[in-house]
Amino acid sequence: MTSATNSAATRVDPITAAVVAGTLESIADEMAHKLTRMSYSSIIRESEDFGCALLDGQGRQLAESTLSTPLQSGPIPGYVRGVLRRFEELGGAIEPGDVIMHNHSYYGASHGPDVGLIVPVFFAGELVGYSVTTAHHLDIGALSPGSCGIVDAPDAYSEGLQINAIKVYEGGRRNEWVWRMLTDNIRASGLVVGDMEAQIAAARIGASRFLELIERFGLATVQDASEDLLDYSERMLRRRIAELPDGTYEAEGFVDGFLDNPDPRYSKLRVAAAVTVRGEEIHVDLSGTDPQVDLPINMPFVGTVDIAVYVVLRSILLDSAVNEHVPANSGLYRPIHISAPPGTLANPTYPAPVIARFCPGNVLAATIMRALASVMPEQVSAGTGNLKVVAYSGLRDDGSYWVYMDITEGSYGGRHRKDGLDAVDTLYANTRNNPIEDIESHYPLRVERYELRENAAGAGRWRGGQGSIRDIRFLADGGFSMEGDGNVFAPPGLFDGLAGSTGDSRLNPDTDRDVPLPPMSPYRKAAAGDVLRTVSPCGGGYGDPLERDPAAVLADVLDGLVDAESARTGYGVVIDTDARRVDERATKELRAQRATA
Repeated sequence: MTSATNSAATRVDPITAAVVAGTLESIADEMAHKLTRMSYSSIIRESEDFGCALLDGQGRQLAESTLSTPLQSGPIPGYVRGVLRRFEELGGAIEPGDVIMHNHSYYGASHGPDVGLIVPVFFAGELVGYSVTTAHHLDIGALSPGSCGIVDAPDAYSEGLQINAIKVYEGGRRNEWVWRMLTDNIRASGLVVGDMEAQIAAARIGASRFLELIERFGLATVQDASEDLLDYSERMLRRRIAELPDGTYEAEGFVDGFLDNPDPRYSKLRVAAAVTVRGEEIHVDLSGTDPQVDLPINMPFVGTVDIAVYVVLRSILLDSAVNEHVPANSGLYRPIHISAPPGTLANPTYPAPVIARFCPGNVLAATIMRALASVMPEQVSAGTGNLKVVAYSGLRDDGSYWVYMDITEGSYGGRHRKDGLDAVDTLYANTRNNPIEDIESHYPLRVERYELRENAAGAGRWRGGQGSIRDIRFLADGGFSMEGDGNVFAPPGLFDGLAGSTGDSRLNPDTDRDVPLPPMSPYRKAAAGDVLRTVSPCGGGYGDPLERDPAAVLADVLDGLVDAESARTGYGVVIDTDARRVDERATKELRAQRATA
């Protein structure tokens, strides 16, 4: 226990610390705004699948962008630690004017497509910090086009270029040979390399603003204020942990995996979590999680597993809706300890493939939340509906590639006093919806259906969120690959709420060429006119469905999310569809019968 935990003693006055904190956060947000404006691809420009953060000279995060997704910003300290580890192995050094590119999944990166660009910040000859951007890139030179759905990769080498602490600028001079290598080995290289250059520009803006802050207040003051902010975030999280009863709380979750593989080791994979609360600290033990496999559903321990744990604990313990603002810095991680046996899905050993680690990471996050449901019932949700992510691609007439990454948004489970969120990215990802107009104006694709599911959310006092359905037609010959989850295991209900619904995926639905697809589908060709349908799961219900407000059930019926029969069978609510109202007498009788039964 540190002295900062025992008292609120500070190194600088609170007003100065607050100004420094606000400036750091504003710098990170400026980096994010500039990156979205300068980027080429929709995954950054529209979906905002990127991260921006400022770190101190020790590689500790001081601030992150509020526009970023947790799975992009959260791993940034791990990227920097991985770079420093690699330089130590090779005897390298970081110098003024350097820009370092990094994406190695066993050196802190989340997975290969999430490339980090790191600009070191020097003041008076001293390395005082790092300005870092990460972003998901649409291709990284893997065995098939795109950067998702590479689900048949047998090892890390087949997942694309492994860029391990490479200086793309050295001493301020651009390393043209490295850029040529990237251009020659990446599909849609104009798009991807353009996004990388946008990342560098945004990181340089962050570095420049960081220096302005130091010049304004002085290095010692900024460093002391940063220490105070780290201690404050730690202290706030420890205070919330201490409110929980000591004990060990367990849960398990399951990942669909590779349903078309005849070997049972590759499907219905178990994730187990034991969360121990002791005093002001939490230990998450992932023993009991299934062994790693030689297909890319393993999760890097640093960059995915740790972020899934951190984000859930930070979100439910320091919910911004009911807590004061707490800076998102590395102080938050000090009271949290994570362990996972090497050689498991949650701690694979190199060169086990990891590129499709997203869906199992979401299952892990949901499992941590479910483990704490008994002691934090009002802060958690019922089971969440996982995503499906598709890489669409094809060749233009000049032989160059077009590549597009599409996300079929998932759903949240019901929560205390709130229904689950409909058709959103979930848990540690939080990417934005990509507009149909943007898709159709840039690619030979047409979105023919995009809507909420009906009669599928888990019934509860607060119902689960509605998943989404997406039909996309190829207007030219091409191909696709897909990764997803939730086709076998429905999002579970909580506190007597009912489970949600599983998802689905198929090629050319509602035709005589209908082909069901597993959620993990490797690259396959598609002809002009082919349609891919992806269906995300619906969230589980929270609380007894017979306690749901009949007026809320009626609203769902009038909105077309639930039909009258489902209202009757799921909630015991009788709807007079002609009068568009609840039959209160019949509802009271039916609910009494159901409760007795």
